[in-house]
Amino acid sequence: MNKKLHFFQSIHFKIALVFALLLLITFQIVGAYFVQQLKKDNLKSFKQQVELSSYIDSSLIGNLSRGNTTKANTNIKDILEDVDNSNVTKIQVVDTKGTIRGDSDVNSQDLIGQKTTDNDIKQVLYNERSYAKSAYDRTDNKRYYVSITPLFSTTGNTNTLVGAVYLRASLEPVYSSINKVTLIFATAALIATGLGLILAIFISSAITRPIDEMKKQTTRIARGDYSGQVKIYGTDELGQLAQAVNNLSVRVEEAQESSEAERRRLDSVLSHMSDGVLATDRRGNVIIMNETASQALNIDPNIADGQSVLDILGIRDKYTLRDLLENQDEIIIDLSDEEHDEILNAYFSLIQRESGFISGLVCVLHDITEQQRIDRERREFVSNVSHELRTPLTSVRSYIEALNDGAWKDPEVAPSFLKVTQDETQRMIRMINDLLSLSRMDSGTSKLELELVNLNELYNYILDRFDMMLKSDDAHEEGKKSYSIRRDFTKRELWVEIDTDKFMQVVDNIINNAIKYSPDGGVITCRLLETHNHVILSISDQGLGIPKKDVVHIFDRFFRVDKARSRAQGGTGLGLAISKEVIEMHGGRIWVDSIEGKGSTFYISLPYEEYEGELWDEA
Repeated sequence: MNKKLHFFQSIHFKIALVFALLLLITFQIVGAYFVQQLKKDNLKSFKQQVELSSYIDSSLIGNLSRGNTTKANTNIKDILEDVDNSNVTKIQVVDTKGTIRGDSDVNSQDLIGQKTTDNDIKQVLYNERSYAKSAYDRTDNKRYYVSITPLFSTTGNTNTLVGAVYLRASLEPVYSSINKVTLIFATAALIATGLGLILAIFISSAITRPIDEMKKQTTRIARGDYSGQVKIYGTDELGQLAQAVNNLSVRVEEAQESSEAERRRLDSVLSHMSDGVLATDRRGNVIIMNETASQALNIDPNIADGQSVLDILGIRDKYTLRDLLENQDEIIIDLSDEEHDEILNAYFSLIQRESGFISGLVCVLHDITEQQRIDRERREFVSNVSHELRTPLTSVRSYIEALNDGAWKDPEVAPSFLKVTQDETQRMIRMINDLLSLSRMDSGTSKLELELVNLNELYNYILDRFDMMLKSDDAHEEGKKSYSIRRDFTKRELWVEIDTDKFMQVVDNIINNAIKYSPDGGVITCRLLETHNHVILSISDQGLGIPKKDVVHIFDRFFRVDKARSRAQGGTGLGLAISKEVIEMHGGRIWVDSIEGKGSTFYISLPYEEYEGELWDEA
């Protein structure tokens, strides 16, 4: 906030004051010089005026040369009385012996004939040199000019001192004239200074007005208001400066808009980046954090502001700031806990000026949780495939070696060995076919052959096949498990677009699993119902159930709850994974509820849109 200046604090007043002071000082210097010169000239003129003429000096010399006689003294008195100069107040004539021979002052006639007591006169008589001075008489408070002149009588080439003349003249007329001139000059100087001050105020106002407008404009620019323009009063330096300020205002506004646009663009980029971004100052304290980084690190940007990046990332015990500055390698940060997995890859780069000065760090956080999961699943997948293929291959190899060693000749052993080899081979073929199906689904090359199907009839058809298998003669063979299927369908016909073959494969997988894990004589309950915009199929068994910790993995590839039993029953561990992929391709969902020891229920939800009117009206 700008503090308002008083008039006496403004440059307007200061310029006027300086101008007036300069004018006053100039008058003082000129006046002092003028008065001194006037005084000097007036004193010189005054001295010339009060000097005795040469004929008077000659007369005095002649009378002094006659000796101290009455007649000579009378002549001297007459000569002094004839001197007509109002400025001269006293003339005294003294001979060489210091005796006063004449005095122009009527009141001092009694001094004639006496010795002088004036040391200056004595000094002049002794040195035979003139003496002059200005003196101040305290008795009457007046200034006087005193002149003592030696008088010489000339005889041939010889000058003989005959006496001296003492002259005193009042300087009051001179100083009075000088004082009047000084007073007139001082009055004129003050009037001129006053007029100069007024003129300077107007002139300084003309100078400072554009400066004041430029100050206001720069103040508006500092507040971010670039709309104003400085008025240009001329083409002088101030006019050019005002034009420069106007140009500066435009340039600053353009630069500000460009900077603001860049800032918004940067904020937008940072806000919408899928990677987290942290920026620090040169001490490693966080100054910028985007929303992605805030969510990834589960920390509020306001709380993170000013904290060390080492603490924000939780790597202080492993790294120092110097390590990050000198080795900008990527760092794996594991933030996983019991509830969720989160692994971040942190990339560091320097914020460096052209001079080489490092002003901070930029850290980019890339979430590699999914990548790590995929890599882990890929390794597990390769390991599982290798293991699943190695087991039947090892079995086939063992039986073939036994046959090769002569077991083929044994009519009792050979058929069973060949049967095992055939079963293991079929098992590997089924596994490879399942893997190929999953591969096509993952790559998106597997297409759905959709057709409008009455789901009630299709579901019944699939279950009828299992009923027929149960009633066939093979079902009564020794070791075969008996079961019954209970149906609970809605009576309303549900028409859904599905790939019939793939959907039948899904239901076959689930019912086969229900049969495998149900006890002998168990009941498999199959339901079909309709919700607002979905149809729900469910298949429940009375089997062993799935442990709670394994429910979330039941649709993972190669996952088996009971690996030994599943492998013994010929399962590949891919059936439910394929079922999940097929249902999700249809836009549906598959899940399971299970209670260990009581059985499991698999649910399939498919999107459903009710058809109005007769389906075949246009046929």
